[in-house]
Amino acid sequence: MQQGAEQGAGYSGEGRRGFAIAKGWEGKGIRLPERRTPGSAGYDLEAAETVTIPPGERAVIPTGLKAFMPEDEFLGIYIRSSLAFRHGLALVNGVGIIDSDYYGNPENDGHIMIGVVNTGKKAFTVQKGERVAQAIFQPFRRVDAEAELAAEKASTLSRRQGGIGSTGR
Repeated sequence: MQQGAEQGAGYSGEGRRGFAIAKGWEGKGIRLPERRTPGSAGYDLEAAETVTIPPGERAVIPTGLKAFMPEDEFLGIYIRSSLAFRHGLALVNGVGIIDSDYYGNPENDGHIMIGVVNTGKKAFTVQKGERVAQAIFQPFRRVDAEAELAAEKASTLSRRQGGIGSTGR
């Protein structure tokens, strides 16, 4: 089940954006993200599993989702303010960035995972189905020289392999 047109591995954008269930997460009660009000910018991402984060520790919260978008967009991931303020949960990297070419990744199908750290003084448990982050589709710009070469390079660049940190150091 997914939002938007049927997309295969290596989806190139084609002007559409949406969410789909990542491979291996079908039939596990994963819900596609929603905006809760007409004025909401972000789509609520839910935990696909219950995860307990001890104080001062990091954890990865699976969502069971992947996202597709045009090549000139990325998906920004932001912790829900209620979790940050009330429980001290923060994203490990401040803001998560899901690139358009992450969709259909051969290692994990583009599964969106949320890296968090518990800055609070006691363990915190995120329950399966609990809203943990917001996802916002955002445009980005390339420098002029890169934009001119983008079409030429597209045919020679290799497909992304891997997940967190997969574009190297």
